[in-house]
Amino acid sequence: MYLNTFYGIIRVEFNKRLFMELSQLKEMLKKAGLNKKQFAELISMQYNTVNAWGSNNVVPVWVKSWLTLYIENKDCKELKEIIKENVCKE
Repeated sequence: MYLNTFYGIIRVEFNKRLFMELSQLKEMLKKAGLNKKQFAELISMQYNTVNAWGSNNVVPVWVKSWLTLYIENKDCKELKEIIKENVCKE
């Protein structure tokens, strides 16, 4: 019994580190300025698949890093435009 409980706890902790929770996905999509449908189109996946993440399916491990890079790239592009408009005037 204790061994099953131990392995259950280990499995839960392992999954927490590998997979995102629905609240994390929603937060990152908001930061990215995307909804689930737009995100599904960007990654060439069915909307129903993306929409199911976090409810009855886990969010794949790669989604967090993908969205992190997307957000960083978006921020860099915005910064580049600000610099272009204010610093690089002719």
